[in-house]
Amino acid sequence: MQLPNGKKVYFSSDNHLGAPTKEASKVREAIFVKWLDEIKEDAAAIFLLGDLFDFWFEYKHAVPKGFVRVLGKLAEIKDSGIPIYFFVGNHDLWMENYFEEELNIPTFRKPQEFEFNQKTFLIGHGDGLGPGDKGYKRMKKVFTNPFSKWLYRWLHPDIGVPLAQYFSVKNKLISGDDDAKFLGEDNEWLVQYCKRKLETKHYDYFLFGHRHLPMEIKLKEDSKYINTGDWINFYTYAEFDGNELYLKKHPVNG
Repeated sequence: MQLPNGKKVYFSSDNHLGAPTKEASKVREAIFVKWLDEIKEDAAAIFLLGDLFDFWFEYKHAVPKGFVRVLGKLAEIKDSGIPIYFFVGNHDLWMENYFEEELNIPTFRKPQEFEFNQKTFLIGHGDGLGPGDKGYKRMKKVFTNPFSKWLYRWLHPDIGVPLAQYFSVKNKLISGDDDAKFLGEDNEWLVQYCKRKLETKHYDYFLFGHRHLPMEIKLKEDSKYINTGDWINFYTYAEFDGNELYLKKHPVNG
């Protein structure tokens, strides 16, 4: 895509709407919707890099209650002609075709390559990539197994949804506690993943979420990794203006 003059591409991740409480989530949802309203004026495309919800499960005839404001805003923006791309995160693993059918928003489960103004991007959520984290990788195989999803679907939504939300919020990182800390380049799995990818192909930018930490790391002179942070503690996002990619913070007040 060649961006028209004055247009930008926006990237955000890890809203975890629904956590840690419905009341706290609505406050953060309103901030995010306000941001979407602001960026729609000059957005050429919007990328949501996963974990928009703290829990999401699609039954055959039902989806989790709530999130009307953000879903309505996404529908409005998409209907106006602005492309939106959604990457499934580890908390919305059980997303099926709701976004594609109801909002006309394509969803991806693996990192995807994009090109804007002759700059190459590799974009994804970031979970399960790179070395290590073997426990999570095993767990992800179980949760994404069709039989596991079939079994869970037999739980009535009045039981299945609050049960999953309870266990999800129990994770301190997701509920917003300050457990996410920079581990150093040698120990950040996504940094290692990016460096390995560069051994076989050049990318100008790598964009991921999942870590809940805004990060901007130069991998090579002409290659950079950016983590978009979250909308729990940092309210950060990335913005590509056609020439450079910037990590920015949305003001919580005002």
